[in-house]
Amino acid sequence: MLDAILKQAGASEPGFTRKTVKWAITCTRDGRYTGVVPLGEDKGQTFDGCPQLSQPELVGGDGARAHFLVEGLPTIALFWKEGLDDKEQEKFRAKHAYFRGLLAQAAEVAPYLKAAAALLNDESAMNEVRADLSRQKAKPTESACFRIDGLNPLEQTDWHDWWRAFRGTLKTPKAKAAPKMRCLLTGEIVEPMSTHPKIKGLAGVGGLGTGDVLAGFDKQAFQSFGLEQAANAAMSEETATAYAETLNRLIAEKSIKLGNVLAVYWFDRNIPLDDDPLSWLKEPEAQTAAGAELKARKLLEAIRSGQRPDLSNNVYYALLLSGAAGRVMVREVMHGSFEALTANVENWFRDLAIVAHDGKMLAPTPKFLAVAGSLVRDLKDLPALMVQHLWRAAITGGDIPYAALAQATLRARIDVINDTPVSHARMGLIKAYHLRKGDSYMQAHVNPEHPSPAYHCGRLLAVLARLQRAALGDVGAGVVQRYYTAASQTPGLVIGRLAANAKNHLNKLEGGLAYWYENQIADVMAAMNDIPGILTLEQQSLFALGYYQQLAALNAGNKNKPAESENKAEPPADLFAAHA
Repeated sequence: MLDAILKQAGASEPGFTRKTVKWAITCTRDGRYTGVVPLGEDKGQTFDGCPQLSQPELVGGDGARAHFLVEGLPTIALFWKEGLDDKEQEKFRAKHAYFRGLLAQAAEVAPYLKAAAALLNDESAMNEVRADLSRQKAKPTESACFRIDGLNPLEQTDWHDWWRAFRGTLKTPKAKAAPKMRCLLTGEIVEPMSTHPKIKGLAGVGGLGTGDVLAGFDKQAFQSFGLEQAANAAMSEETATAYAETLNRLIAEKSIKLGNVLAVYWFDRNIPLDDDPLSWLKEPEAQTAAGAELKARKLLEAIRSGQRPDLSNNVYYALLLSGAAGRVMVREVMHGSFEALTANVENWFRDLAIVAHDGKMLAPTPKFLAVAGSLVRDLKDLPALMVQHLWRAAITGGDIPYAALAQATLRARIDVINDTPVSHARMGLIKAYHLRKGDSYMQAHVNPEHPSPAYHCGRLLAVLARLQRAALGDVGAGVVQRYYTAASQTPGLVIGRLAANAKNHLNKLEGGLAYWYENQIADVMAAMNDIPGILTLEQQSLFALGYYQQLAALNAGNKNKPAESENKAEPPADLFAAHA
């Protein structure tokens, strides 16, 4: 995995990193304060090559230390929330003094930094800075840099050599030379780094806001052969910096948050965003029926016909990451050919395709998160393991996990009982499960030729429910809400009695409507060899699909169906009990 990450590495160097900065404190070259301006949009502007101290360098001195040129607002401007305790205020004042000292030292090679140092020494000007930050509703968690007469020091390189030399002075002389070891990634003999750089961007999936380590050995239980800390995964500072910087960039640019998991992916050779099949899982190109599936198919045909040679030999890599106790949890590592990925994404959307509730067309192409989210009441309840299994099924073409089928069947039953709108994504997932298990009879629309009696039991309940509505109108909790659970689990005990009761509803209909419903019931009954006594979980999911697809077919209407009467009889309190 790290080898694949390093292939994407650009220029990286220990002591430098990419940072996103929200604010710029502006001044003239003589140190006169001119204002505070926001950088970029939303979260701020990103700069490459910002000076960076590692965690050991930050805490290694006798006093507080700070980063150079870019820092948080509490450090750079002493801007914090009211009520911050005295100890914390003292800590930030010490870091502020260190930051000023760095500016003054670097001003020897970059004279324009004298203006920034002078501004920070001017208490009156700093009061104005804090007032402007408050007026613009800045947050203490945000960072800032300087802009001096329109010049941003982060975009200059004249201070780089000074910074490299300064970092060298922060290293504590060791009593004895550290033993050299073979680097796990490059195979070269190196002096191993004591702690690896942190991976950022996992705060929303269980990680820490300050970052998490990919390789951490801070406890003796994690260490072997008497090696200390990161010597157990020996890498040079240059190699560790390269993989951390590259992974941080991939997380920032090529990641999709899927509930409590972050999916990070990239390609061996960059491709246009329009040809990125994984981006279609996040946000299908066209939220119309079969839109993403059609696009994947066209792209696949272009690759196979030789029209897109640039994509034919490309390779994808995908990681599933989350954070746990300050460490990066790598849940899944996948890679394969671009062609196979495109084919699998096409299959994913094709297998999920399901008729819409109104029965007139296919439902819109669902996002991946809509499919996974249909299994739970709230996205925060979505288990990371479920996301991992579904993601694998989507991009490798594997089976839909059994646990997902169980959850989808349960949620579909709750929707029916509560009479809440059906989830197209959920019903599509149930259909995809059976398709990938080899059910060749499964279709997006209702299939009267399906061999499963459980499927037709669901269809029959849908017809009986619609018959009751035609005969009695809206009676609130009707036959579906009362008997769906029992009929979907033990149809042998319920379906026969409901079917026998149907004649009472047929007698209330006028004209040819009774004959039309009678034929509908007869057609469904004719498709069943018998009515099973007890249904397994998979059969219950077929029952749910049969019920949904038959209801969609009834909603679509039938040109041969007579019009229903407007006059409805008053319903009894319990329909089943009244006629059983």
